[in-house]
Amino acid sequence: MTPVGLGGEGVLRTHGRTAEAQGVILSALRAGITYFDSAHAYADSEIYLGSIYSQDPDIRGGIFQASKSASRDYQGALTDLENTLARLQIDFLDLWQIHDVRTQTDLDRISAPNGALKAFEEAKSSGRVKHIGVTGHENPDILTQAVRDWPVDAVMMPINPAEAVIGGFLDHTMPVAQKKGVAVIGMKVLGGGHYVLSKKGITADQLIRFVLSYDISTVIVGCSKPNEVHTLASAGQSYQPLSKAEQGALIKKFAPQAKQLAFYRGA
Repeated sequence: MTPVGLGGEGVLRTHGRTAEAQGVILSALRAGITYFDSAHAYADSEIYLGSIYSQDPDIRGGIFQASKSASRDYQGALTDLENTLARLQIDFLDLWQIHDVRTQTDLDRISAPNGALKAFEEAKSSGRVKHIGVTGHENPDILTQAVRDWPVDAVMMPINPAEAVIGGFLDHTMPVAQKKGVAVIGMKVLGGGHYVLSKKGITADQLIRFVLSYDISTVIVGCSKPNEVHTLASAGQSYQPLSKAEQGALIKKFAPQAKQLAFYRGA
């Protein structure tokens, strides 16, 4: 699995833009990216990826394909898995993730006797998924509890300079995951996105390398154009994490508006 992966958002989280989405996917493949993110809730992302695999089934062998289900109940999660595999036109997922846990109610429903967690465990036991994971970007305490209590192999969480200011995911969730041997996947890498990149003179390359400075398995970024894929792939190939001084400088730039830039927390 490559240190950077193609996120399931960007042009992939659209409807009816097959040519553009395929262009981004093929650019990622040509650049050597092997981790591909998706989700049942991400518009046509699974369909776009499936259209590539159906053209050349041999591609699948070198891909680490992930997807997610936001269903909280057993039957809903199983239905999502069936639909995901059909849309992707594959027989199994490398990683299937419990999508976007936010509240104690989420945890309770998923963990219930007829909750989604049962479906995830069964899917892994049957070989329909190789690994199971959990994702969250709103409440680090809730995500930490999921990592600690559930039999997950991976956790996807936000990593960017704003998170280094606010705290929670990087100083709470990440250590729990690492102690348990759970793989960490970084998301929400660009933080404030357009604002940060245009107003503060920060490049996407810097932010990707900031995330790679942490002890994680991979970082994903959604891309809308092939040139964005090139930036992502180049950062992963060079694999030059930022120095402590460079990290500190980025964190300082994010600090005054960290909570606003971490918009995904729902503040």
